[in-house]
Amino acid sequence: MSDPIPSLTEALLDAARKAGAEAADALVTEGTSLSIDVRDGRLEQAERSEGIELGLRVLIGRRQACVSSSDSRPETLAEMAARAVAMAREAPEDATVGLADPAQLAARRDAEALDLADPSPEPDPAALEDDARRAEAAARAVPGVAQVQSASAGYGHRRMLMAASNGFVGGYARTSRSVSCVAISGVGSGMERDWHSEMRTFQAELPAPDDIGRIAGERAAALAGARRPRTGAYPVLFDERISASLIGHLLSAINGGAIVRGGSWARELLGREVLPTALSLIEDPHRPRIAGSRPFDAEGLPTARRALVENGVLTGWVLDLGSARKLGLESTGNAVRSVSAPPSPAAGNVTLTPGEVGREALIAEMGTGLLVTSLIGSTINPTTGDYSRGASGFWVENGQIAYPVNECTIAGKLPEMLRRLRPANDARDHLSRRVPSLLVEGMTLAGA
Repeated sequence: MSDPIPSLTEALLDAARKAGAEAADALVTEGTSLSIDVRDGRLEQAERSEGIELGLRVLIGRRQACVSSSDSRPETLAEMAARAVAMAREAPEDATVGLADPAQLAARRDAEALDLADPSPEPDPAALEDDARRAEAAARAVPGVAQVQSASAGYGHRRMLMAASNGFVGGYARTSRSVSCVAISGVGSGMERDWHSEMRTFQAELPAPDDIGRIAGERAAALAGARRPRTGAYPVLFDERISASLIGHLLSAINGGAIVRGGSWARELLGREVLPTALSLIEDPHRPRIAGSRPFDAEGLPTARRALVENGVLTGWVLDLGSARKLGLESTGNAVRSVSAPPSPAAGNVTLTPGEVGREALIAEMGTGLLVTSLIGSTINPTTGDYSRGASGFWVENGQIAYPVNECTIAGKLPEMLRRLRPANDARDHLSRRVPSLLVEGMTLAGA
C-alpha cells in the first residue's frame, strides 16, 4: 500500500495554489497511541487512538492564515485552502511573515541518523497491562504505602511530513514507551502523594516496571508525617526531578517571542552573565534517541548544536524566522508548530554543565535548608523575574535530611537565583533537558 502522507501534503499545496495563495506550507501528522491504566490490581481503562491531522498555512503578500482538519477527503482539502485564503486576505499585514529562502533550507530531510523511531513491533495491550500491574504491585509492597492512585503504561508512534512551496519536503517518525506510577502514604488529611515515571524512545531501554513502582512507593512513604518548615532565608536544593524548571524559566526569558514583545526580564542581558562563569547551557538537537531531537525545524531550516550560555554569558536568543526578522537577526533554527498554528520559537534539547559532586554532597554542604522534590502552582513574573512557588520536600539540618515538609512557599528573583546556582552531577542522560540537582543560596522560605 502506498504511503498517503506525501500525496496529502502535495494535494494541500496544490489546493492552496488553486485557491489563490502566493505561498504555502503543509504539515501532515499521522499517529497511534495506546495507554493502559490499572487500579487495585484490575484493568481500569484501556485507550487506543489512531488518526491523521492536516495543517495548511497560506500567505498572500505579508498576510498569513492557518487552518487544520482531520478529514483528508479531496473536497475537504479544497475547502481548507479556500477558507485559509479568505482568512489571509482579511488578516493584518506583518512585514516579517514569509517562508524561508530556498538557500536557507536544511539539506538533511530525514532523521535516520538520530534513531528516533524504534523499529520493534507495537506492544500488545496485554504487555502494557502487565507492566502497569507490576508497577502497582511493587509500589503497594513498599512499607508505609496506603494505596496506589494510578499505574499506567503507554506506547506512541507518530509520523510527520512537512512540505512548502519553497521546495522543502521533509519528515520523520518518533516512538515512545512509558510506565508511570503514583503512590500515596498516610490517611485522611495526612495523606502524601509522590510518583515516578520513565519514558524511552526504544522499548528495550525502558527500566523494569517493578523498579518504577518501587521508587514511587518509596518516595510516597518517605513523605509520611510531613509538616511545615520554619520561615526564613535558607539555601534551597532543587532535586533533579524538578530542577529543569529553573532552566526552563531562563529559556522562556530568552525566547524570541518574549524579546520581541519586550516582556522578558532577560531582554537587556545579551552578552552579560546570567549563570555562574563555570556553567554553560548547550542546545544539541542531534542527540540520538532523545525526544527533543530533530534534523530540521518547523520552517525547514537546519538545526545545529550551539551554546545558549557560554561560561555564564548569554550568547543569543531562541529564534524562528518571524522573531529573527523583527529583531534584525537570523533564525537559530528553533521554529516549532502544530497543524493549527504558525511557527513560533522554542528550545529543544539542552544540557547544563554538571557539577563535580553528587546531590548528597550538596545536602551535606548546605547545612540547614530545604530539599525541594515537588513544586506546586506558579507565580512567575516574566517581566521582572519575581519567583514564588509552593513546594514540598525535606528539611535539612546539619547536612542531613531531618524530616519531610509540605505547605511552604519558596521565593526569590530569577536573575539572582540563576547567577547563584551550584549544580550536582546527577542529571539523567536520557532526558531532553539534562539538568542536575541545583543548589540556590539565600532564598526566602515561608512556612510555619
